[in-house]
Amino acid sequence: MQLLKQWTHSFKVISLMAITLLIAACGEGKDSDKKIVFGFGPSTYAEQFEKGIRPILEDQGYEVVVKILSQNMQINPALKDGSIDVAGHQSIAYMEEMNKELSMNMVKLADTASAPQSLRSTKHQSLDDVKAGMTVAIPNDPVNAERAARILESIGWVEVTNEEVSRFSERDIISLNGIKVLLLDPAQGLRILEDVDFAVINGNYVANAGLKMTDALVVEETPEEHVVMISIRGEDQDKQWAKDLKAAYESDAFASYIQNESLYDGFILPTAWQK
Repeated sequence: MQLLKQWTHSFKVISLMAITLLIAACGEGKDSDKKIVFGFGPSTYAEQFEKGIRPILEDQGYEVVVKILSQNMQINPALKDGSIDVAGHQSIAYMEEMNKELSMNMVKLADTASAPQSLRSTKHQSLDDVKAGMTVAIPNDPVNAERAARILESIGWVEVTNEEVSRFSERDIISLNGIKVLLLDPAQGLRILEDVDFAVINGNYVANAGLKMTDALVVEETPEEHVVMISIRGEDQDKQWAKDLKAAYESDAFASYIQNESLYDGFILPTAWQK
């Protein structure tokens, strides 16, 4: 009988411990659902998030972690391996190319205030200054190179012969006035302005430098597929944190922050704000 009592007591203790561990595990899972890890390159998109989105999420009880990666090309692999939950740096066109290249299933979650490309120069004040032999620098990745070439095509400097963004290269640009097109890393655009005649610069670098979009010689009329947006893994899009994040980017509070900050003058605004 004494042995039976001891066994019964031990069974109760073990059962209580198991229930306690189960409750703790459930609580731990719930807490992890309130943690979101974001990946950005050094850009205005990270600043938009810190000042316009983070406060909204933290007010809702989310733990927010931001990782600033030194190069944009590191962000999507980090999303794939689970190091981050959200990528805040790319367009739909770029995302679709990376989905193919990395065998991923990224999806668009929401728009953000997006910086257009622009044609700029420190040597010339007018497009009419262009002459044969002058050099125009553009970004060297296929997506942004195609965008830049379209700007040059719109002002009659080049002809673009390839419609497929993923395979776009320098060979798809035919000069119509004798200019030389130089492809280089997008981050080098502003730095090389003193050494070239013109350069097409990605908008986030322009804003980071404290320059105005409207001071450019030409500002891109950005196609929808090249507007920067927020992307996540496809399997996460129905999770509550993803719905709350989408709502934050489409909120009146975020719209008010962007529209009242001169840094974002000339940015492309989310269509969701037109309500």
